[in-house]
Amino acid sequence: MGVTSEESTTSSVFLVGPMGAGKTTIGRQLARELGYEFIDSDHEIEVRTGATIPLIFDVEGEEGFRRRESAAIDDLTRRSGIVLATGGGAVLREENRRCLRERGAVVYLYASLDTLFARTAKDRNRPLLQTEDPRARLAELMAQRDPLYRDVATWVVDTGAKTVRETVKVIVELMGKKAARGRNS
Repeated sequence: MGVTSEESTTSSVFLVGPMGAGKTTIGRQLARELGYEFIDSDHEIEVRTGATIPLIFDVEGEEGFRRRESAAIDDLTRRSGIVLATGGGAVLREENRRCLRERGAVVYLYASLDTLFARTAKDRNRPLLQTEDPRARLAELMAQRDPLYRDVATWVVDTGAKTVRETVKVIVELMGKKAARGRNS
């Protein structure tokens, strides 16, 4: 059921969406299905700096983290044959959206606010949710970022009611349809 490089005109797949949408979990399985390398941009930033994301936020603030994230996205999106899970705020910078849009297929993994809150409620490794009202903060982030996710997306896939396997299947099918259109053009 995998998509070979001859079948797909897409050299890489970039996953965008809010924290809790399933980018890392779905990304790992999608990469396995496609025979691609999986990379998580937040993990890559931690490897490059030797520091956790919360520590980078504490020391450098969000702006310092976003600079590091942009450098990582510019570098990582130049690779082919990867599935890249981006951080939830990666779409905030135009330069990141341009890199994503121009260098691969972008899948916006969408989930409702209730789903996102349920998935992130107990996660202490999310600096932007360490507030008095994490649900309200998630709602603010979605209001700001949803239009940006949609703007950069090749496809939007709702992850709320689907299993990981079902979501991966939908993405593979979308990629196959794109490849088929490319051959018929």
